[in-house]
Amino acid sequence: MPGDGLPIDPGLVAVQEGDWSQLGDIASDIRRVVFIDEQQVPKDEEWDGQDPACRHFLAYLNGQPVGTARLLPDGHIGRVAVLADARGSGIGGRLMEAAITAAQRLGHRQVALSSQLHALAFYERLGFVAHGDTFMDAGIPHREMTLSFDDPVSR
Repeated sequence: MPGDGLPIDPGLVAVQEGDWSQLGDIASDIRRVVFIDEQQVPKDEEWDGQDPACRHFLAYLNGQPVGTARLLPDGHIGRVAVLADARGSGIGGRLMEAAITAAQRLGHRQVALSSQLHALAFYERLGFVAHGDTFMDAGIPHREMTLSFDDPVSR
């Protein structure tokens, strides 16, 4: 069962890429549950007005939407969210792979993100390197991370 920490059959997962007009309604629902309801992120901080300019990604498990992420025009990945029942099953990794692949396709030399401290190890397993001091964003401690496509050590 998803959420028990075991990897799921990759054939049961699909990731869709699109723009906000295509994926925004579903992505909004997932982000509302994860960030606003669960993590108590203020609505005005979650809805930052940048979504129309981003590439968006939705992960589906058995046809049901369970996760989302976005890629900003400057190569930052953000708003990575997976519904509680699907966490620990590889969905976040699939979303990140899709966002990284899109960034490479769009010509970015690296991607960056702001990781919540509890998620640092997840991003490190994907090749991201943490740098800088811990900072607060929406009341949650974060660190900046980057993944360079030019540095084979980081991939």
